[in-house]
Amino acid sequence: MSKKAQKIAVPVISVLLGFLLGAIIMFIFGYDPIWGYEGLFQVAFGSLKNWGEILRSMGPLILIALGFTVASRAGFFNIGLSGQALAGWISSTWFALSHPNMSRPLLIILTILIGMLAGGIAGAIPGVLRAYLGTSEVIVTIMMNYIILYIGNAVIQNAFAKNLKQSIDSSIQVSQNASFRTEWLSQLTNNSRLNIGIFFAIVGIFLIWFLLNKTTLGFEIRSVGLNPNASEYAGMSAKRTIILSMVISGALAGLGGVVEGLGTFENVFVQSSSLAIGFDGMAVSLLAANNPIGIFFSAFLFGVLNIGSPGMNIAGIPPELVKVVTASIIFFVGAHYLIERYMIRSKKTVKGGK
Repeated sequence: MSKKAQKIAVPVISVLLGFLLGAIIMFIFGYDPIWGYEGLFQVAFGSLKNWGEILRSMGPLILIALGFTVASRAGFFNIGLSGQALAGWISSTWFALSHPNMSRPLLIILTILIGMLAGGIAGAIPGVLRAYLGTSEVIVTIMMNYIILYIGNAVIQNAFAKNLKQSIDSSIQVSQNASFRTEWLSQLTNNSRLNIGIFFAIVGIFLIWFLLNKTTLGFEIRSVGLNPNASEYAGMSAKRTIILSMVISGALAGLGGVVEGLGTFENVFVQSSSLAIGFDGMAVSLLAANNPIGIFFSAFLFGVLNIGSPGMNIAGIPPELVKVVTASIIFFVGAHYLIERYMIRSKKTVKGGK
């Protein structure tokens, strides 16, 4: 089997094995997995509104997954996507609430730029520390998640003006000019929360694919990811590339937070823990093997699982078991070398038999 075929086959097999393991776990606990999966897919695809919700959930997942992909191609494991997304969400919502009467096109553009700037700064900090001090980006980004979470909650509770808040823990909704929702998308999908964020995500897929595969910066990112010392010897600045890749990664995560905040919720509120979309975005990228095009299909699967999970109640199965299926899929993606080894052995066996 060719390497290109393997890149497609491994995620597909991982998904199938994840569903199989989930079914086995359901069966062990006395549930009917066929009925459970049937309920899941019936709810996910059973109405136009839920189709819209699937696409709505894909927007931030795609953008955050793209951010993880850029960092991964540069050789870094950016676990700070949740914090970077939250930074983008809070800063863009604060600006939108402060300028409710600004023209819609300008306000949308400015909230996007502010959210990406906030996420980019949050990503730059671990990038600079790694480039100049050699610190572990894994440890720093984990710490940054908590720093941004608690500072963000303090900002919402204490720094937002009283007229911008409906309670101590939540802001009022942004004006229609700042909302990413549109009437035509809502009507098209039977009043779902589908918003223009999905279009930004699709554009982002092609921009990041072009960046990584067709530009000098993309070549430098991939080179540094493979061998930073050889890249330095070839005349590339590894420090500059490290910082740029983390800034781009954080900016994309920040934009994902903007889409989630102004598209899904239309306000900002205190978070009890790091944003789930940050970790889900990492999983989406891992399943897609850090391929920008594959991220679209991976995000679609995660959207189906998230929106369809309540349907498992039909079979009396706790919807939380969907998380087990998701974790199983990522486990098999992480163990891809076993799948690849099996396929290579099978290929050699077939050739030997001939």
